[in-house]
Amino acid sequence: MKEEYISRKNFIRNSVLLTGGTLLAANASWTSVFASDASQRYKVALVDLMLLKRQKLGALQLTKDIGADGVEVDMGGLGQRETFDSQLGTPEIRQQFLDKAKELNLEICSLGMTGFYAQSFAERAGVERMVKDCIDTMVAMNVKVGFLPLGVADLTKKPELRPAIVERLKAVAVLAKRADVIIGIETSLAAADEVKLLDEIGSLHIQSYFNFANAADNGRDISEELKTLGKKRICMIHCSDTDGVWLRYDPKIDLKKVKETLDKMKWSGWLVIERSRDANDVHNVKKNYSANTEYVKSVFQSK
Repeated sequence: MKEEYISRKNFIRNSVLLTGGTLLAANASWTSVFASDASQRYKVALVDLMLLKRQKLGALQLTKDIGADGVEVDMGGLGQRETFDSQLGTPEIRQQFLDKAKELNLEICSLGMTGFYAQSFAERAGVERMVKDCIDTMVAMNVKVGFLPLGVADLTKKPELRPAIVERLKAVAVLAKRADVIIGIETSLAAADEVKLLDEIGSLHIQSYFNFANAADNGRDISEELKTLGKKRICMIHCSDTDGVWLRYDPKIDLKKVKETLDKMKWSGWLVIERSRDANDVHNVKKNYSANTEYVKSVFQSK
């Protein structure tokens, strides 16, 4: 624990500048990244994959047009490749993204490894190389959070995969610690069970990338789940539900209550809108994400 404590202090002390000149820092519990503007406790981001502009520069302009503060850039698909189908390993292309983000005063809040939605993190060969490629890209772009969904390695349905997942995440934690970044995992587990998983992994560099939809789809109280996890274990939040209606009309998600909960927890960081699209007009990207962004900002960024 002493080594982890030193790492935690170094992470806070060695805050760096992100694209657009925004200070990257850690809160008192070393769990979330937030803006240097003290009045802005929460920031709102979109996902380039869900904007139908996976790893395309146009995702940044669309994010700006919609009114979000940042974007999660995806590492690309996996398929049967040895690693992600990513162009961000090329310095010139990385710089294009960084320059465009600076021009638009946007932040690249995280990098996504959504290829694992269709792959078994527990069973696929070569996962350490895949995650390392993402971490190397994060370092090169000054991005401090990587999103890792466990996907088909669903611990609710396949609890027998737990030992392999723990072993592999411990190996990932070593890489993340060395790079001073956080890998945020998304599981299907209830918060109490996810706490046990995180405690078993035992690293500040592996945290929960909490998804409202997981709680809502399973009839769990989102605020109670957040409190169970606690601010020290949550690096970012996917602030949306399964597609159906916009967030403002969703009876399963009380955003005002969620904000009160997060305020009391003293959590701060990124709320990343993933879905909550109108099921009757699901492909209207700008309309869906403009409506959800406007609503999330009205709740979390109102004076």
